Amino acid sequence: MQRICLHGYVSGRVQGVFFRQATAEQAERLDVDGWVRNLGDGRVEVLLEGEEPAVRELAAWLEQGPAKAKVTALALEEQALQGITGFIVRR
Repeated sequence: MQRICLHGYVSGRVQGVFFRQATAEQAERLDVDGWVRNLGDGRVEVLLEGEEPAVRELAAWLEQGPAKAKVTALALEEQALQGITGFIVRR
């Protein structure tokens, strides 16, 4: 299978609702590598890398996020593979 890398931003009520932790849990469940972090402007930034079906599934999950989140926009762009191993929550 082909590996892909997506980088982007999630907007809405996505901070203070366990968005980063829930994203990490979904990434681990799907065996997707990368990272997630909060930005000072209230958005969440993500980098997802892995087998294309798993990355696409996680990207679809990001459109909703965890139960307390309210996603208003998701912008993801494909980019070159980064060679990342594992998934981390950046502070």
